[in-house]
Amino acid sequence: MIQFSKGELVTITDSILNDIYYWKYEEKQQEAKKWNGPYIHEPILDKATFFDQAKQTRYIYSNVESTLAIMVEGQFVGTVGTYWLEIGIVIYDSAYWESGIGTEVFKLWIDYLFENHFVHRLGISTWSGNERMIKLAAKAGMKEEARIRQARIVEGQFYDAIKMGILKNEWANNS
Repeated sequence: MIQFSKGELVTITDSILNDIYYWKYEEKQQEAKKWNGPYIHEPILDKATFFDQAKQTRYIYSNVESTLAIMVEGQFVGTVGTYWLEIGIVIYDSAYWESGIGTEVFKLWIDYLFENHFVHRLGISTWSGNERMIKLAAKAGMKEEARIRQARIVEGQFYDAIKMGILKNEWANNS
């Protein structure tokens, strides 16, 4: 458990997997999906398959969790996660957008990974239309490392693919 000003980052339980499943597949508005890789087609999984896949990918290294749940006042609001050297954050509940939670937990997640993992660099991949993610990564000290022009199509429009990253020594010097 990692505490932050408005809540905590916690290990994913079956109850939380139910919450994640709801926000990913059942919630009608799907506001988070409009920003979190809208150009990636994700198949809709049945709940049993979703649970199995989540449990198979629980750790990225030894006992380092690949994903933690963001809890505010005991309520699930999103996740932070990593896949190899890429990290991300999803706040599913838009009531918590622009509240500062994203910045705080994203920085805690970077701290956690650099302290508990052997990585030398962490990064994000996003699209130029996701200005909030780009600003969040910059606030965390990440620098733009690559821009692939017009590589993403969202709602019929072309956007650039953006890669941003930070080295462990840069993080140590800035945090």
